Amino acid sequence: MRAERIWGAIRFVITAVSMFAVWLLFTASFGTFSLVAGAIGSLLIAALTYDVFIAKHQANLRFFLPNPLHLLIYFFVMFFFIYQSSVVMLAAVITGRVNPRIVHFRTRVRSDVARMVLANSITLTPGTITLDLNDDHLTVHWLFCDTHHMKAAGETVKGRLEPYVQRIWL
Repeated sequence: MRAERIWGAIRFVITAVSMFAVWLLFTASFGTFSLVAGAIGSLLIAALTYDVFIAKHQANLRFFLPNPLHLLIYFFVMFFFIYQSSVVMLAAVITGRVNPRIVHFRTRVRSDVARMVLANSITLTPGTITLDLNDDHLTVHWLFCDTHHMKAAGETVKGRLEPYVQRIWL
C-alpha cells in the first residue's frame, strides 16, 4: 500500500473518530440506536469530508495533534496576556490614547491548525482583531500601533504568542 493511501486512511479514521466523539458529546446518550446512528453518520461524514478536515499536504500527525505539556503552558500564558491586555485597554479607554492601524505580516507557524490558533489568540487579546488569515499572511487591526513599519508592528503583535504556538505544534 502506498504511503499516500495509508495517509488517506489515517485521515479518514481520525475524522470519523472525531465526528463520533462530537456526536457523543452533543447527544449524551449511550443507547444502542444512538451509538449506531452516530457511528453511521460519522462514517458518512468522514467519507465526504476527510480531505477538508485534515489537509493532504500535512502528512504528519504533529501538524494537528498538540503537545499536551506546551498546550497547558499556553493556556496559562494566554490567560496572563488577556489579563495584561485588558488592563492596558482600560487605561486607554480612560486616557483616550489609541493609535489604530491595520497591520499586515507573515507568521513562521507552519501548521494550518497552529495558524488558526495564533489568529484567534491575537483576536482574544484586547486591542487586536484578526481581520484575515491567508496562508501565512495575517491582517490585524491593532489599537496601539506605535510604528509605521509593518514588519516591526507584526513582530510586536504576534511576537509574544507565536513562540508558544510553535512549541505546541512542531
